[in-house]
Amino acid sequence: MSSFDSLEALAPTEGEPLVDRQAAARLSGEVGRSLVVSAIALVVDYFLMVALHEGAGIYHLLAAAGGFFAGLATNYALSVAWVFQSRSVGNRWLEFAIFAAIGLAGLGLTLAIQFVGTDLFGGPYWLVRLVAVALVFAWNFGLRKVALFRAGPAT
Repeated sequence: MSSFDSLEALAPTEGEPLVDRQAAARLSGEVGRSLVVSAIALVVDYFLMVALHEGAGIYHLLAAAGGFFAGLATNYALSVAWVFQSRSVGNRWLEFAIFAAIGLAGLGLTLAIQFVGTDLFGGPYWLVRLVAVALVFAWNFGLRKVALFRAGPAT
């Protein structure tokens, strides 16, 4: 048996759709809603950062951290309420911890992309940031979908 024979077994049979249209539509809706939620979380993050720094005189990095965590909490609340239809982790504290860890890893990835693209390769920071935003959105959505919001019984 060749490796091609085993791949042929995975192919749909005649008349069977190549893509589950309902699953694709559900995923497309989740991606769209996640984009909206991410934009809302960004607004919360940014405006809280500005309010803390400009209004309360808090050091800008502490204000940025406060904004980040408020945006993360907003993203989580809206994700579980509106974006995702399935939840695969039964313990809500564990679910939030994993959600936050993925977000923190995304922040680290953002900083790494910014450093490499701007400091090492000399790209304009704003363009590098746009690339980072797109990549990190895909990272966050994909990992959260697989780790936290896939269909099946909650554990």
